[in-house]
Amino acid sequence: MTYESTNDDAPSWEFKDRDIAILCELSNDPQLSSRELTTVLEEQYDIDVSHVTVSESIRRMRDEGVFREAIIPNEEYYIFALFEFKFNAENFADRWRDAMEHIKQDKHTLFFFLSDGEYQWKTVMMFRNREEVSRWIHDCYTEYGDVIANVRNSAVHNVLKFKTDPRIYEDLGEERADE
Repeated sequence: MTYESTNDDAPSWEFKDRDIAILCELSNDPQLSSRELTTVLEEQYDIDVSHVTVSESIRRMRDEGVFREAIIPNEEYYIFALFEFKFNAENFADRWRDAMEHIKQDKHTLFFFLSDGEYQWKTVMMFRNREEVSRWIHDCYTEYGDVIANVRNSAVHNVLKFKTDPRIYEDLGEERADE
């Protein structure tokens, strides 16, 4: 089974120290204004730029797809579930795209990705209660049971970390130094 890439718009961005610092600080506090960021850049990174430059950098990175903004509800409002989809190879070729688009566009889908192994589609989904989870599985099998051989789902309990750690952006600077 081969998949076409669903992300043809990968960003082509040359990171400056300023960009990496901005990403780190926005990961710590997404509500920082460009004026506040300007102060943080000066005090913590010894980067002297105007708030207009900071604002423009953020806008350009957002427009280029360097980062995505999403509203993530507090985990107290929803239960999270990990779904893993195993395929019925007999009918896969005819309907895989419809099934994939249905899952990807579903309002419950927070995160959808492809993986290797026996269960190749995986999603993290959000539901208000366990009844919604059961109903979703039932409806999915009703509509796409000829494509999906099995759905394995796991309840996600006690979400302990739900944010991007700013230290991950330090890798972007290291890649640039290696070139």
